[in-house]
Amino acid sequence: MTAQLRARSAADVFDEHLRLAAEGRFAEDIDRNVSPTCLVLDRRGVFRGHEGVTLLARWLGEELPAARFTYRTRIVEDRIAFLEWTAEADGARVRDGADSFVIEDGWIVAQTIHYTVESTR
Repeated sequence: MTAQLRARSAADVFDEHLRLAAEGRFAEDIDRNVSPTCLVLDRRGVFRGHEGVTLLARWLGEELPAARFTYRTRIVEDRIAFLEWTAEADGARVRDGADSFVIEDGWIVAQTIHYTVESTR
């Protein structure tokens, strides 16, 4: 199974990442799709590996509890993917979400994340 996971295309990894995240299956997503040495750049700094990705996912969940996400743009070319997104949650929203991914050998190996949380209260 591991060899099959590592042989997937960037598009397959990206699609599964978005599907598992939408289903709230974050631990499975990280285990299957995120490299243990992944590098993530976010407005709060540099985050590394599964620990860093888990922390960022937790913060997003705290900022946007029970959020409804809309993916406006999904593009994959070669090993690069881009996602433009919005989100609505109780008391907060994001209108400018944008993530970029580098996907190699069936893993997300690097990601940039940008979004601004706006209060709707």
